[in-house]
Amino acid sequence: MAANELASVDGRISATTAAIIPLPDDGLYRGDGVFEVIRLYRGRPFALREHLDRLERSAAAIELRVDLSLIERELVTLLAEFGTDDAQLRIVLTRAGRRILLIEHLPEQGDSVRLATVTYSPTVILTGVKLLVRPDGIVLEAPTSAIFWVSPQGGLRTPSLEAGILDSITRAQIVRSLDVEEGEFPAEDLLGAHEAFLASTVREVQPVAGIDGHELETGPRTLEAHEAFKGALKQALGSPQSTA
Repeated sequence: MAANELASVDGRISATTAAIIPLPDDGLYRGDGVFEVIRLYRGRPFALREHLDRLERSAAAIELRVDLSLIERELVTLLAEFGTDDAQLRIVLTRAGRRILLIEHLPEQGDSVRLATVTYSPTVILTGVKLLVRPDGIVLEAPTSAIFWVSPQGGLRTPSLEAGILDSITRAQIVRSLDVEEGEFPAEDLLGAHEAFLASTVREVQPVAGIDGHELETGPRTLEAHEAFKGALKQALGSPQSTA
């Protein structure tokens, strides 16, 4: 049975379809605010502190004041109401000070994903699963996921933060757990790989089946990363968790 979707708006909990956001709200009018998505395993948030720290950094970057202690208290109440299903938690903070916490169904994920490279431009409308590449040909990331691949020598590679990518929490877990080479790599390096995977809060570790028509396999390094992430989950949450 699918998990219930719940919303907390400034501490008031309701079904998502019944939630009301008071207007006016300049954040909603102008798209001015920040958000963060956290995965729930049996109702428990994974890497909560890291996600809240990133939320605070995002808010600071646009000079948006945040009361994390209040958000944490409201989150505890919301999770107690929700129960112990798998889901995802979305936190949205608006310029007007609205605190919106949403528990949502996990999106459907296939066994693997196919990618198409696009040269990054802020005006590009991203549809499907695209892989962003800088104008100078350096690999960045997918819109909501970090990417890893295996070099011809068998080593695991991923773009460095200095390349201009998001400081992904799932990416950081894998880099801490495995021997990973970070750097600025051209798209040709990735397209020469036989194995690659995406990593994100919702996807966890998902094999890449193809990039720009180049076929890839789900190999041992992808499976190793999957097991390493499962181990991090077990350590953080205290018991084996479903990763479906």
